[in-house]
Amino acid sequence: MINTNALREAERYCALGIGVLFLVLGIAGFIPALVSIPGTEISFVGADHARSAYAAGFGYVFGLFPTNFLHNLVHCSVGLLGITSYITHHGARQFNRFFFVSYVVLVIMGLLPITNTFFGLMPLFGYNVILNATSALAAAYYGVVIPAKLAGEPVSDNI
Repeated sequence: MINTNALREAERYCALGIGVLFLVLGIAGFIPALVSIPGTEISFVGADHARSAYAAGFGYVFGLFPTNFLHNLVHCSVGLLGITSYITHHGARQFNRFFFVSYVVLVIMGLLPITNTFFGLMPLFGYNVILNATSALAAAYYGVVIPAKLAGEPVSDNI
């Protein structure tokens, strides 16, 4: 017997978890003490020294995830969207599905050398690929597989 309330809560908590994760990463990207450029003494490329929009704020959050100012704004936006979608299970389901599809595209773009900088706007390479892939897999499970279990139909019918 499937506990539908527990599964719906799991969908909601997945959206909340992704939202909190991405909001924390986005805010951390704006804190100079948490951003670094490997091999240098500076924390990030300041907007006054940047030669392009891509270079503005470029650095590695926690020394792992490449980022810039635009990427931080995107992370904050996705985070806030995930947190607000937690309010209803339908909103969380839609967030998880949209997140899954869009972040699979970002993972593919991060793996291709010609698009791994999102056409010169923000970095998608390095550990960002792993972060985006694992987050997309979680969203796929809670946005596609769990609703299929609730409806009692095959997962392929729920995509």
